Amino acid sequence: MDIHKPFVITVSRELGSGGRTVGRKLAEALGVRYSDKELIEALQNQFNLKTSEIEKFKSKKKNWFDDYVQLVAPMPKASLFVEAKSAYRPMPASEELYNAETEILKAIAAEGSCVIAGRLAFYALRDCPNKVDIFITASFQNRLERVMRKQNLSEAEAREAIERVDRGRENYVKRFSGLSRYDARNYDLVLNMDQLQDEDEAVAIILKYIGA
Repeated sequence: MDIHKPFVITVSRELGSGGRTVGRKLAEALGVRYSDKELIEALQNQFNLKTSEIEKFKSKKKNWFDDYVQLVAPMPKASLFVEAKSAYRPMPASEELYNAETEILKAIAAEGSCVIAGRLAFYALRDCPNKVDIFITASFQNRLERVMRKQNLSEAEAREAIERVDRGRENYVKRFSGLSRYDARNYDLVLNMDQLQDEDEAVAIILKYIGA
């Protein structure tokens, strides 16, 4: 990657690995834009959905309209289904949401050098000529302890959250890329946070790798 030209760094990460912090600190060190929550906000504006609904439905393996009807009108009656379908506008299919995400990611990348966290960016931006893809991982135990601490959850709650997010993200990546997010061949650099002192050390390694 040539840091003297517009570049994109994608940071895929496991929940509780510290990858989001690594991405933010990396962007700060490079003095470039960091994209994370703004993507979800753009999707909220486009589809008028809550963040929790976007995250839930985009990880599904099938079209999400039936699930949404059950969310807003859970009573399993045929007449109610018809009423709900007429009362609420059709929801976008998962493909439509993926396409919207891809266009937003491309627009962000086109504006200049940036660090983008997650969102299948490593695949959606695969044609970008000056890009480095990074994956941040950690042991399940360390991830569990971090999620418990950061989100003030019990061990059981943190375990359930990690397993749910892992499953959802893997479903999403496999559906639209045909790849596993855990395949190291998807990335230029994989960092195991168990082997590092903290996020700052991870950032230092990445900076050295890209020649910054």
